Amino acid sequence: MATTEVPPPSVPVHPDDAADHERHEQLEAVWGDPPGILGFFKTVDHKRIGIRYIYTSFIFFFIAGLLALVMRAQLAQPNGTVLGPQSYNEFFTMHGTTMIFLFNTPVLAGFGNYLLPMQIGTRDMAFPRLNAFSFWIFVLSGIFLYSSFVFGKAPDGGWFAYTPLTDRVYSGGVNLDFWGLAVIFTGISTTVGAINFLVTTFKLRAPGMTLNRLPIYVWSMVVFSFMVLFAVPVVTTAAGLLELDRLFGTQFFVPAHGGSTLLYQHLFWFWGHPEVYILFVPATGMVSLIIPVFARRALAGYIWIVTALVAVGFISFGVWVHHMFATGVPSLAMSFFSAASLIITIPSGIQFFAWIATMWRGVVKLTTPMLFMIGFLLIFLLGGISGVMVSVLPFDWQVTDSYFVVAHFHYVLNGAVVFPIFGALYFWLPKMTGRMLSERLGRWSFWTMFIGFNLAFFPMHILGFLGMPRRIYTYPGGLGWDTLNLIVSIGSLVFALGTLLTLINFFWSRTRGEHALPNPWSADTLEWATTSPPPDWNFEAIPLVESRHPLWDQQPLPVCASEPGPGLEALGPEGALARTTPFTTGLRAEPADTMHIPEATYLPFILAVGVAVIIVGLLIDAVLVGVLGLAIGGVGLLRWAWRTGEH
Repeated sequence: MATTEVPPPSVPVHPDDAADHERHEQLEAVWGDPPGILGFFKTVDHKRIGIRYIYTSFIFFFIAGLLALVMRAQLAQPNGTVLGPQSYNEFFTMHGTTMIFLFNTPVLAGFGNYLLPMQIGTRDMAFPRLNAFSFWIFVLSGIFLYSSFVFGKAPDGGWFAYTPLTDRVYSGGVNLDFWGLAVIFTGISTTVGAINFLVTTFKLRAPGMTLNRLPIYVWSMVVFSFMVLFAVPVVTTAAGLLELDRLFGTQFFVPAHGGSTLLYQHLFWFWGHPEVYILFVPATGMVSLIIPVFARRALAGYIWIVTALVAVGFISFGVWVHHMFATGVPSLAMSFFSAASLIITIPSGIQFFAWIATMWRGVVKLTTPMLFMIGFLLIFLLGGISGVMVSVLPFDWQVTDSYFVVAHFHYVLNGAVVFPIFGALYFWLPKMTGRMLSERLGRWSFWTMFIGFNLAFFPMHILGFLGMPRRIYTYPGGLGWDTLNLIVSIGSLVFALGTLLTLINFFWSRTRGEHALPNPWSADTLEWATTSPPPDWNFEAIPLVESRHPLWDQQPLPVCASEPGPGLEALGPEGALARTTPFTTGLRAEPADTMHIPEATYLPFILAVGVAVIIVGLLIDAVLVGVLGLAIGGVGLLRWAWRTGEH
């Protein structure tokens, strides 16, 4: 157990003799990507891919935010004329789809890509080329989805795309095909990414990093990945069956021909509710890692928090029907799902009390990352309380499809996920960019976001009680909604200004921010043992882990030396020069074999382009385009397999 006495921030170490300098240049030659545009498309470095995930996700975040601001301008007063009903439906659909599929999940995957290999003390992900393929699939799926605006055919059936309103009878254009194919597209990216996280965690940990020494954030990514593997293929299947109905005339969701509209809802929400926790679990992992750093003590209840994370992962798959309490599900079945929806609050509560205990017994330093974590606690508490309320059948029947549900949804998915993400930006961007962000701008950003968020979403609870339905593009005056909607719209603008302050802070820091030390926060996990930003190879010699808090308890941090034998030759600088990293055993993390890390290559990008061309062929019903996509993807896949055999 770590003591509360935290070492001071470390100072940068530079090669101070000719031999070190020469070895550094050799490592740069072995690990560096080609310069310019070639390196951009060829890289398989997990850090570059992670940063690109984060940057691209935030581009989509700000686009979705602009869509939301236009919708709030429409609803700021009765009988608004900013948007018509069709445009509002398109903006509403694209906002929700973007936030769920193109921001929340990918940005968390981006942090995982960047941090997880370094936190477990390895040099890259288990499947670097698959990692690059996952990123390119994500980027191309986003471009594909937003190209619908160019053709005036943006999806308009809601981010959930409920049948029968989204079948060919009621949605005859290609609007919904853009949605369905994009969901299938992004599902590929998320699923293969989860496989990569799991194999990396269980097979590439540094010697001594047993499972009970894993950082809590790594545990959260493990639970995240298992949940993705069971949940995302289901929504991919739902979108796939919907597209089969739309493109090829099958009848999976047509009751007149033996199908079921409720089948779609069951498939969608079997993914949809675990998805809330798929996003929430990595966010809580960030909270569990950042709070101890600024409370200056070890996390209270490590075993309890790990158990709670795993419990959330299991229980979350037994609550999806509480989204369907108004659909006529048998009462006995609803009672079981209601009970499960109440029980899942217990492991979440365990984490909440552990965070409070950590701060209570520590000496809290109110930095910008810590402010975002505390803001998360307050918002998560409110979102959790309203979540318990909608788990109770009679109450849920009263507020179903009202703005109360919109308020709860945003308190959980916006507040309880976005606030930890912004805190993580302020915490880890100095490591990623080598530059500190402005604390003053950071504090302004936090308080503006916190005030704006509650101003925007808390009144929605009251609007729900007053009977305002969700998904309406306008409303008449005199219903008691006017003032509250104006407050919500003003709060949305304030929240947006808060996020803009962080964007300004980011660009300011890139040129004027102080140079970051390797460990400016005196943190305890292994990524802070490297320079800021880290070298391409992460660790010249793999660290030897003997504690849950290696940078607090192991001073100086011991490292391994290369020795003859399976896996042992990759431990020291010789392993880094050979572009290798050790495989370790699953439980005890003992060296077992050596993994050669692939060179930079175009193959992941080529294969992703092939998949994209196939998707476009399905959209426009062009067999030749689909065949072209198969040819491009097939060539890329064959060459990929051929090059895998080289090692």
